Amino acid sequence: MDTHPPILDAPATPVTAAPPMPSYIPPFGMRTAIGLLGVLLAVHIAGFNEHITEIGLSDIRGAMHIGRDEGTWFISSYEAFNIAAMAFTPWFYVTFSIYRFAIFMTAALGLLAIPAPFMPDMLSLCLLRAMQGLSAGCLPPILMTVMLKYLPAQIRVFGIGAYAMSATFGPNLGGPLEALWFEHVGWHWLYWEALPLCAMAIAMMAYGLPRDPHSLARFRNFNWKGFLLGVPAICCVVTVLYHGDRLDWFRSPLITHLTFWGGGLFVGFLVHEWFHHSPFFRIQFWGNRNIAMSMLTLVAALVLCGILMEIPSTYLAEVRGYRPIQTAPIALLVALPQLILLPVTAALCNIRAVDCRYVLAFGMSCLGLACWLGTWLTPDWVRDNFYALQVLQIFGQPMVVIPTLVLATMGLGPADGPFISGMVNMLKGMANAMAAALFEILLRRREQYHSVMLLDRNGNQRTALAGQGDPIGSQIAATSPDAGHLARNAQQIFHTYLHEQSLVLALADIYFVMMWICVFYVVLTAILPGRVYPPRVPSAPAPSITTAPAR
Repeated sequence: MDTHPPILDAPATPVTAAPPMPSYIPPFGMRTAIGLLGVLLAVHIAGFNEHITEIGLSDIRGAMHIGRDEGTWFISSYEAFNIAAMAFTPWFYVTFSIYRFAIFMTAALGLLAIPAPFMPDMLSLCLLRAMQGLSAGCLPPILMTVMLKYLPAQIRVFGIGAYAMSATFGPNLGGPLEALWFEHVGWHWLYWEALPLCAMAIAMMAYGLPRDPHSLARFRNFNWKGFLLGVPAICCVVTVLYHGDRLDWFRSPLITHLTFWGGGLFVGFLVHEWFHHSPFFRIQFWGNRNIAMSMLTLVAALVLCGILMEIPSTYLAEVRGYRPIQTAPIALLVALPQLILLPVTAALCNIRAVDCRYVLAFGMSCLGLACWLGTWLTPDWVRDNFYALQVLQIFGQPMVVIPTLVLATMGLGPADGPFISGMVNMLKGMANAMAAALFEILLRRREQYHSVMLLDRNGNQRTALAGQGDPIGSQIAATSPDAGHLARNAQQIFHTYLHEQSLVLALADIYFVMMWICVFYVVLTAILPGRVYPPRVPSAPAPSITTAPAR
């Protein structure tokens, strides 16, 4: 007997396209958690690939016969496309689905690392690094979105803490990993370290990430004008930041043209995004006090963290002659405790009675205190003298980054995620370029200033100093009978001491500048943002009690 219902003749109706399937959010469980951990691992792989090659640039240059100028292009080509990808990724992962887009970009990141050590010339190597930066830049916005989308409301702050690991844990682990691969395995693995980790991340994402539907019809309304304005603008700005100090800024025609055209394109991009009906960035968010404050604080915090990580390694390498493997304990001292401090800070911000603005102010105060201690830097310091500064950064970094992200995201609705994700990640990437440019500017200018002042002091006080004898000459007098040779050696030793002293004074000045930036942001935190509360699961309405009608 046929049990199917009879087919009735339906009235003729016009055929219309089916609406796109809604995004399915499964109940949170172990499978989804594995998928989210896969995305987190992929983001850390991208960060390791970036920071290992930056820290190990001198070793890569020596192995691949690359000069200093070419090495700067090696870094800037990666960073330019990395930051540009962060800005526009949210539109693409909504179009292709998070599941497909995350797996494809992670696979591209790993596969592009295979031929990197065998590139025949600098042009092909920079093109390869640009494509690798493009694939790496697509991953952090995905992490921010999946943590906010798939985690339950009561633990969503811990997702923000996981995202903050890419700003605190990953960069500090780059130095120890560079030392491990170069010293014990081989310089090729500065590129290839991504391969096994990418395979693991892809397997975890393929198993655990929900299969979102794709929506290729979105290309009909693609914001082509904003894309064509924004990508070259961001690439120009990043290139200026990385090459400006090396080329003496506006004395270089290249920097002048990139600044003019890149700045003009970026202003046009912002104006276009303000009025466009489907923008990549929602510029109107800057009218919100909390978002404006959190964006500014995020940039400042990442610049501070980048510079505070760079100062000890520069001092120990230039003054003490340390290799990366010898400076690794300083970075590990900050990196490893983040695995505990980040979830603890997230749990603290998840308590409704705790105002995350106070946590932010306390974290910034810790960084300011570390900078103040750094102003006492002298040529007698060794690695152990930096441990007190690093301990303060252990607490300061998570207590700045996590409350900043909480202020930026907790006041937004689910539909605002793609509009804020690209903006936050672009500023996060831009902060790294700003930190590199600011450090080079301050170091070069302050070192030149102190070098000139010390030489001037030595020249003006030469008669008074002559009464104290010639300590350098007396130490090397027995090394050669040639007086001219001894004079040249003495002058070389003198200039070595002069360079060492001027470098130390310059680094102490940078600590001083960073200290006042911390003080400024502590004051700004007290007056600008409003309080936000951690999300909670909405309680079900109580059932209404009705009285049955009397019979």
